[in-house]
Amino acid sequence: MSAHQYDHGHTVAGWVGFGIATVGAGVAGLGVVAVSGVLIAGGLAIGAVSLLVTWALHLAGWGKGPGLRPRAEWGWRVRDSAAPGGHAECLACRLAGRGRGARAVVPVMPAQREGEPETVAAAGADSVR
Repeated sequence: MSAHQYDHGHTVAGWVGFGIATVGAGVAGLGVVAVSGVLIAGGLAIGAVSLLVTWALHLAGWGKGPGLRPRAEWGWRVRDSAAPGGHAECLACRLAGRGRGARAVVPVMPAQREGEPETVAAAGADSVR
């Protein structure tokens, strides 16, 4: 169980990604101080690797989707039970081809309520004359 009172989103993916990105920022900063393009490029490459590692860990269940998790999953060492199916509002999951089933809901337009016939004004509002 977590010692936190709220779901802060501390996850293995977040901490590992942060650690790798910190090293990348340090290498790039050293490159700026040393005026070395190779170190700057290396630091940026390490930053890109941190994004890929964080994404992979998120997809493996060590990350967190948007919103609150169940209280039992608040600990940072607990795997996400919703990761295999993907999170509906998660960009990382959508980029991996997961979580599309929950987004298949078509919203009802505010001008037209469900079950009401479409009015002439609403039907012609989007047409080009």
